[in-house]
Amino acid sequence: TSSSSVQEMTNVTAVLEFRLLGFSSNPHCQILLFTVFLAIYILTVLGNVIIISVVTLDPRLHSPMYKFLKNLSFLEVCYTTTIVPKMLANLLALRKTISFSGCMAQLYYFISLGATECYLLSAMAYDRFLAICEPLHYGVAMTAESYARLAVGSWVTGVFTGFLPCLMVSRLNFCSCNLIDHFFCDISPLLKLSCSDTTVTEAVIFILSLLVLSSCFLLTLVSYLLIILSILKIPSASGKRITFSTCSSHLMVVTIYYGTMISMYVRPTYNLPSELNKVVSVLYTVLTPLLNPIIYSLRNKAVMKALEKIVIRH
Repeated sequence: TSSSSVQEMTNVTAVLEFRLLGFSSNPHCQILLFTVFLAIYILTVLGNVIIISVVTLDPRLHSPMYKFLKNLSFLEVCYTTTIVPKMLANLLALRKTISFSGCMAQLYYFISLGATECYLLSAMAYDRFLAICEPLHYGVAMTAESYARLAVGSWVTGVFTGFLPCLMVSRLNFCSCNLIDHFFCDISPLLKLSCSDTTVTEAVIFILSLLVLSSCFLLTLVSYLLIILSILKIPSASGKRITFSTCSSHLMVVTIYYGTMISMYVRPTYNLPSELNKVVSVLYTVLTPLLNPIIYSLRNKAVMKALEKIVIRH
């Protein structure tokens, strides 16, 4: 019994780092991917920083809607920075490794920031619901205090959401196998890699993902169904168009984000083919943070006007 427990301890502590297999072993392909992902990362950070700056500098954009947008832009910078810099470094490295503690930290931030985005998108949908469906009560319902409560609540709840999945994954045994068939430390490849029984871990993560994603998605969906019903009651076509334009950007972002996240995480088993897993992961870790500032700035006249004024002034 004592020798088997010693062997078990040896197996548990054997993996001090993981090797990330990434996308391709072809050097030319890796240089191409590095160039593309670096360009996307720079544009993502730049685009989101521009939105944060514009909303901060223009007093007319200090309404809850734009403050929520500033929160979302800041979150997107953090979210993509959790994944992309390490991925870029590994595309150029001969040994594509990440330490065990680094892997768990990446997993924690990835889950926490992903959950925070769900809560923020729900809060933004609720804000649009109040503005369009309850315009006379909007000033009373969405005060600076109400906005702060929703924004801080989204961040704090997101921080706590990441603890349990990360703790459960970190307690799994990985024995001597350390090859992660992915470009970052995601739940699915880590569960595949473990030599422990992952049934309980999978069940807990599935239930948590279902609760977070489905509840936030349903709240957002209900808000938009009520918004659409209110828009349909507007008599003029131009009135309908103007009202819908105030929430169409958010609706596009919500559709892209929830579409990819639900397809990835609200599944009882994690048996998606690794190549498909990587492609879908690129959508929400690399492309969605880039699309958000593009969608919000190009489709929002107030943001574009404020940006023009700041550029002209300087």
